[in-house]
Amino acid sequence: MTSVFITGTPCTGKTTVATRLNGRVIKINDLARSHGFIMGVDENKGYDIIDIEKLSLYVDGMIKNSDELLIFEGHVTHLLDGADKVIVLRVRPEILRARLEARNYSESKIRENLEAEALGVCAFESAEKYPDDTYEVDVSELTVDEAADLIGDIIENGGDYPVGSVDYMDWLLLNP
Repeated sequence: MTSVFITGTPCTGKTTVATRLNGRVIKINDLARSHGFIMGVDENKGYDIIDIEKLSLYVDGMIKNSDELLIFEGHVTHLLDGADKVIVLRVRPEILRARLEARNYSESKIRENLEAEALGVCAFESAEKYPDDTYEVDVSELTVDEAADLIGDIIENGGDYPVGSVDYMDWLLLNP
């Protein structure tokens, strides 16, 4: 195995956990910026628009030319080609709200990300692209070290962390 993609809604702990793992960590947003894969900015949402197709080809080439474990982290990694395993980090919406607020996200971006988390958007998209290689992990109550140990174990041994095992849909009902 040479490639693991760690994905999830912003502020679920992807960067923090990835940097604790044994492997070369590549921040996908930084890679996209440094190699010119940004096509512009979504004026309504303030997000960079990434050329997923070009970025995917580049990442696939990196993986094919590497003998070391590459850990790609970012909330769009699951849209790229080449993963041996995709690990989706999930966090309860009330915890996620506090993290997003601490990073000064606007209320509209907070709401958008909370809805995406409640709906499991990253998990669903990951499972569509990688149906047999996606793992969904609730890290809400884990310390960084516990989360890193769990993710490290999944990288080494797999495990039973199927998409759909984490469910925050009730948050949408309680927060219309």
